[in-house]
Amino acid sequence: MSTLAVRRQPRSLFPELSELFAGLPAFVGLRPAFDACVMRLEDEMKDGRYVVRAEIPGVDPGKDIDITVRDGQLSIKAERSEKKDFDGRSEFSYGSFLRTVSLPAGADEDDIEATYDQGILTVSVAISGPKAAERQVQVQSAN
Repeated sequence: MSTLAVRRQPRSLFPELSELFAGLPAFVGLRPAFDACVMRLEDEMKDGRYVVRAEIPGVDPGKDIDITVRDGQLSIKAERSEKKDFDGRSEFSYGSFLRTVSLPAGADEDDIEATYDQGILTVSVAISGPKAAERQVQVQSAN
């Protein structure tokens, strides 16, 4: 008889919020609606641009993704419809996905590009440079 060693991935001390509710029943509203609809993001500053990458596999970028910018906030919304072509168990996430991130200081909301490739949405925002946080104002005498 042989034994099979099972190696488990180390878990974080702080699980993601969706993992905390995984054991709750989905009926009667006991499990939050956002449980299965988590959009994972990466962001970085690269070549004078703020770049956000969102993991959104299985969507049609022309129909299912909506990107908006307002008041220094970048919002990414996606919709993935469930396909009812099998009777088995599914752990895939379906429904609406929404994430909003604050843009860094100096973000040019008029210079934004977005591409979608192999399930990854990349949004790039130009950064014109940090705006001065403080400025000296000269006081003029009325006389």
